Amino acid sequence: MSIVDKSNINNIPSDEISIADLISRIKEITKYLKSKWIIILSFSFLGAFLGLGYSILKKPTYTAVCTFVLEDAKSGGGLGQYTGLASLAGINLGGSSGGIFEGDNIIELYKSRAMIEKALLAQDINNRNNEPLINAFIKAYNLKNKWINDDLGENVNFNINQKSFTRVQDSLITDIVDVFNKKLLNVIKPDKKLNIIKVEVESKDEYFSKNFTEKLVQVVNEFYTQTKTKKTFQNVQILQHQADIVKESLNSSLFGVASAIEASPNANPQLVSLKVLSQKKQIDVQAATAIYSEIVKNLEITKISLREEKPLIQIIDEPVLPLPSSKVKKYIATLVGFFTSALIISAFFSIKKLFTTL
Repeated sequence: MSIVDKSNINNIPSDEISIADLISRIKEITKYLKSKWIIILSFSFLGAFLGLGYSILKKPTYTAVCTFVLEDAKSGGGLGQYTGLASLAGINLGGSSGGIFEGDNIIELYKSRAMIEKALLAQDINNRNNEPLINAFIKAYNLKNKWINDDLGENVNFNINQKSFTRVQDSLITDIVDVFNKKLLNVIKPDKKLNIIKVEVESKDEYFSKNFTEKLVQVVNEFYTQTKTKKTFQNVQILQHQADIVKESLNSSLFGVASAIEASPNANPQLVSLKVLSQKKQIDVQAATAIYSEIVKNLEITKISLREEKPLIQIIDEPVLPLPSSKVKKYIATLVGFFTSALIISAFFSIKKLFTTL
């Protein structure tokens, strides 16, 4: 019984000693840090200086935002009464190409290489030499020097026709497109229930951000509209061509009737054979008139369908100068650098003291 009592007694002071030892070590580390206050303070001021230098050297970025509403006509809306008439000409008015860009597909279209590349190679309205927008991007990010260091050559020129691009030029544009998709370009629908699309572009050049955003929205929306109405537009062209051909044939038949009548102005009424030629021409006129009338009717119906399928794209907000910038404030960078450096050097000395006393 006495042995059990001794073990219980020994356990109590053991716990008390461990807590006391922890408190003692904290005091020792605190005292040690106070002895190193000059080094800690010096290191903290060095961090503050580096933070201030970072805020001065880091270029601000500018964000351009463009929002627009996209509204599509319902498939076949209001055209059911014309479907039977249009089918006579072999035209299908019931199907709309709206499924191509349903949901988030329109957002992915903004991120495609073809659209970004076309916007980059568009003319920069702020450049008097009619240079493409990509040159302003290259200058803002100092890519020329990087390409020279990578042995890609210093004479990389994007002012030429896109069809004449070399393998190196195509590769560089691919890299730039990747940068846009990963860091600089953001296309979202703020509300999934609404057809409002928001396009954001962030770069180091304020004018580039604004001009590129506007050009990208223009390029994508034009492509979107052309693709949506491509089939119907082709039908309009085909019907217009057919109408022109039939009209020429009708005019020719009308002249044929007149010529046949003029060939025998005082013909004997008993000679029926003299009327055969003019009657044949009249039959041609009647047939051409009926065909031309039907084609013109279907042409007008298809034009209505084309107007119905054309989406309504209305810009809500355009980027306006000056653009909002994200420049690091000097006092914030200085304070962050000071306290971060103080924390790092204090942690270093604390760990060093802890291991030396073990």
